[in-house]
Amino acid sequence: MKKNLFGAVAALAVATAAQAEQSNTQRLQAAATTYPIIVDTETPREGPLVIDGCELKPGADCPGVDLSHADLRGVKLMGANLRGAKLTRANLYNATLKGADFSGADLRGATLTKSHMQGMTARGADFTGANMDFSRLAGAHFQGANLTAISMEASWAPKIRLVGATIKASNLQESKFYDADLGEAVMEGNNIRYAIWEGAHMENCTGCPFDW
Repeated sequence: MKKNLFGAVAALAVATAAQAEQSNTQRLQAAATTYPIIVDTETPREGPLVIDGCELKPGADCPGVDLSHADLRGVKLMGANLRGAKLTRANLYNATLKGADFSGADLRGATLTKSHMQGMTARGADFTGANMDFSRLAGAHFQGANLTAISMEASWAPKIRLVGATIKASNLQESKFYDADLGEAVMEGNNIRYAIWEGAHMENCTGCPFDW
């Protein structure tokens, strides 16, 4: 009698465990079909990136192109002609823009974090609210540019040309402006904590940190 009872209990335990395992498997299968697999890297773009009829590549000749809100992360535009282009809120994170011409371009609210802008020309361009943190701006030409409310924290900008530029309410802390040219620039209400201005030219500049 006891043996039969023990066997029945053991059989019930095995059946219960099997049912639990089956139920757990069904839940896992349901979850796999409901939620996408998360991966650490994005699928790379295939083929050339073409927006508004412009093939975005080194040396591209696309003056006035409309790239507003475009995802241009990591794009390579060395030596490109983008004069007068519209890049409002475009994402140019880690882009390579060396020697490119953005004169007169609209880059309001654009993301240029960690971008490479050495030797870039942006005369008269509007960067209002743009983010250029940790970017490389050595020898860039920003004459007459509007740099109101930008963030340029910890950027490397030796010999940058900011002649006649407007720099107001901006974050410039920890940036390096060795030998920069700020002649006739207008500066007001900026955060310049730990910024370096060694050798900078500030003739006729309004609000420049002469006593830094």
